[in-house]
Amino acid sequence: MTPLVEFRSVGFAYPRPETGRAPFAILDLAFAVEAGEVFGVIGPNASGKTTLIRLLSRVLAPARGQILLGGADLARLPRPEVARAVAVVPQDVPAGFPYTVRELTLMGRFPHGPRRFFETREDRREAERAMGAAGVLALAGEPLHQLSGGERQRALLARALCQRPRLLVLDEPTAHLDLRHQAECVGLLRGLNREAGLTVILVSHDLSLAGEVADRLLLMRGGQAVEVGPPEAVLEERRLAEVYGCRVVVDKHPVSRRPVVQVVWPDPERR
Repeated sequence: MTPLVEFRSVGFAYPRPETGRAPFAILDLAFAVEAGEVFGVIGPNASGKTTLIRLLSRVLAPARGQILLGGADLARLPRPEVARAVAVVPQDVPAGFPYTVRELTLMGRFPHGPRRFFETREDRREAERAMGAAGVLALAGEPLHQLSGGERQRALLARALCQRPRLLVLDEPTAHLDLRHQAECVGLLRGLNREAGLTVILVSHDLSLAGEVADRLLLMRGGQAVEVGPPEAVLEERRLAEVYGCRVVVDKHPVSRRPVVQVVWPDPERR
């Protein structure tokens, strides 16, 4: 079966900064995401997670290698086709974004009619469906700046679902959420994946969240893949300590039996 996403020896480097330091680079990155799976991407700061999202959404183009989407070369696909297939959910909306939840959600229909100036009846139906799936239908007329962080996150998810994508990419979806909204986010992701068959790439600093919801994980460091595999294999104490530079303990969740990662703090060896 053809993977939905495949990175084949992808390389990329940003321009050299004015400081003269070597620019950050993605080096020979290779992995595949199967249709219908939840694929987690983890790693410390400056490991390449955000660059991976930009490459996948064609904001950036690889200098070497190839990115395939459904077996087709991403670089050769028309941009509207990429936008219909790949929906990215950022961490938050820009400050002062002067739109309501409904207006934001309808922006997800733009790739389906990029030359239109007004939404169609079908667009409005899709927006209602997406807001319902994301749990923000009751907030449709609310301005975004009046919502809580969790509500804005669900509104951004509604916009992505309104695209009717094949692939949903989430950038730190629980970064600004309290425990209750984190739990709601996990439940929503599981429902979209299991009931709608939506393929999900989850980029997260929360290793326990990634270990709970992902079928497989990609652990990155310095623009390279350290390990790809099931959470139980990737979230290994010695490997995580080496990659993150701190001691960790990996236990199992008492209910799901998935890996739970905790930092050993303070580190007794550094006293």
